Amino acid sequence: MMELRRIAKAAMATLIVPVAALGIGMGAWSSSAMAEGLLPVEAPAPAIDEPAATATTETAVFAGGCFWGVQGVFQHVKGVKSAISGYSGGTVDNPTYEMVGSETTGHAEAVKVEFDPKVVSYGKLLQIFFSVITDPTTLNYQGNDQGTSYRSALFVLNDEQAKVAKAYIAQLDAAKVYPSRIVTEVTPYKNFFQAEDYHQDNAYTMKVNPGYLAFFDEPKIADMKANFPELWMDKPVLVFASNA
Repeated sequence: MMELRRIAKAAMATLIVPVAALGIGMGAWSSSAMAEGLLPVEAPAPAIDEPAATATTETAVFAGGCFWGVQGVFQHVKGVKSAISGYSGGTVDNPTYEMVGSETTGHAEAVKVEFDPKVVSYGKLLQIFFSVITDPTTLNYQGNDQGTSYRSALFVLNDEQAKVAKAYIAQLDAAKVYPSRIVTEVTPYKNFFQAEDYHQDNAYTMKVNPGYLAFFDEPKIADMKANFPELWMDKPVLVFASNA
């Protein structure tokens, strides 16, 4: 499985890089529908959200396929303090990328988001997640990536998050926002292990597999900017400081 995923991503990079060389920038990829076949969608605001916040920091964990794009989107959301790529939901401590990719650890590629709930609510983050980040109707794959490590999942940290997440999924299903029912997991958080340094900020640095990023992840970031302009930050919140 690990080797197949490397081959698939390498093939995608080979296909896309020549197109990028022709001068087609992110604006030309402005619809994630090109990348995922479904996104973006006009997901409604959640009817049920967390109560007014008193704390200034809350944590949420999202799994929506390859963590590069998930992290890249959340790094541009106002109120987000950090977005870290890692592995969550499995049975092995301190797994490596290769271990997770072998599909034997039970982990999903995930992003841990710390945010100020007075600026952006958990419900609003869910709206962004279901609008531009994940296709919630596909079981154990997203776009070009297949396996349980690419599953769509919400690892909820408390009962309130679980209530909001389940209610929002029911709301989206009832509104028939997608052509099929949502299969995104809502499961209690049990662990999170930060991924290797080279996986952090990759949607920004594009050091690893820029062709894949151009095709699958830049459109998601562009869609977030287009669909949630009131929450867009030009300068991303990076894990590692930029010299730019």
